[in-house]
Amino acid sequence: MALGESCPAEFSARTVYSGPESLMRRRLGRECLYVPSCRFGLYLALRHWCPPGGRVLMSPVNDDVIFFVVLAAGLRPVQAPLRPYDGSIDLDRVPDSDWRGLSAVLTTNLYGNPDPAPELRARCDRLGIPLIEDAAHAIGSVVGGRPVGGFGDASVFSLSKHVGAKTGGFLAVADPALRTELALARDELLQPSRLRAELAYAVRPYAEAGVRGLRLVRAARAALRVLGQEEREAIRMPLRAGDLKQALAGEPGLSGFHSWVRVDMHDYRLRPGRTRLRRTERLLSGLDARLEAHRAGTRRLLDTVWGGGARDGAEVQPLFRVPLLVEDRDAAVAALARRRITTGYLYDPPLDTYAGEVFTDLSPHPAPAAWFARHALPADPRRADEIIRVLTASGARPAVWDGRG
Repeated sequence: MALGESCPAEFSARTVYSGPESLMRRRLGRECLYVPSCRFGLYLALRHWCPPGGRVLMSPVNDDVIFFVVLAAGLRPVQAPLRPYDGSIDLDRVPDSDWRGLSAVLTTNLYGNPDPAPELRARCDRLGIPLIEDAAHAIGSVVGGRPVGGFGDASVFSLSKHVGAKTGGFLAVADPALRTELALARDELLQPSRLRAELAYAVRPYAEAGVRGLRLVRAARAALRVLGQEEREAIRMPLRAGDLKQALAGEPGLSGFHSWVRVDMHDYRLRPGRTRLRRTERLLSGLDARLEAHRAGTRRLLDTVWGGGARDGAEVQPLFRVPLLVEDRDAAVAALARRRITTGYLYDPPLDTYAGEVFTDLSPHPAPAAWFARHALPADPRRADEIIRVLTASGARPAVWDGRG
């Protein structure tokens, strides 16, 4: 088959996904492959670029689903030290012993704050290993004039975050010649679309609007828990160490780790129907306006006492959430909840504390990550003015890093 020539099955899929893919390709300047979720795209990338049994450097302040995706790919997570004020990888504190034997580096770009991608790219080039960018929170973030997702061998994006599609994502690749191979691998892993799932997706925005209008959010979340559609009762899902050991003893793959990887998104590997794709394309076409709203709110939040002085002078990114640093985060979350402002995307405790050394290599400098995870309050920049008023009225005090954690 000639380079760039698609087989009939891949051509058909490419035609179906062509609208969203072309929009993202123009934005990023890279070949983009539509995937049903960011976690699915990350799994696809890890399986392609990393040998089974390899070690992957990653952030300990991240969604636990991503941790389980790394395990499902047959890889060993290695937790990196972080900077205390923004949760990005602290490149200078990664010891040489951790660099040796790595199969890849996985960035997080937490809440949209960029990891040091140019420096990580240079280090990966010296080591001869791939850089994979998780840009789920960072679809509009920029480093040195280049978009996040434009540095790695591969990068994954979520359309559930800034875009608000609640489905879908992209796997972007530096080498366009890999498109056909990756598309075939994607299609082999996808599960058939289900009419019930498509109908649920179609009515979900209207149901959510009705729930908000009737002020039934708490009751709706309780109902979802009863139905098994909301599986977290705490910030982290239950680790289930015994079950996890059994899964790791078997063959790598999504099937063995499905009960962990599906949490919060049971449709993560379903083939999308046309309803999803049409809504995704419509929402993606309005992304620039959303990014400007996020950037404006980010600027206001970073200018507060909780914004973190270490970021003064940095380029303002259109953050998905702004990690305000609050001394008593639980009290602040409660104050916001009383005004119907829900706080999500908390990642506490760090993954090495959550999973332990049986399942991951521990961070050599855990205190900054633990401090950040304990004090970070992810604030929606679109509600910046409301959040500032509530935190001010509640007397929330800023958290200050003392160098000890």
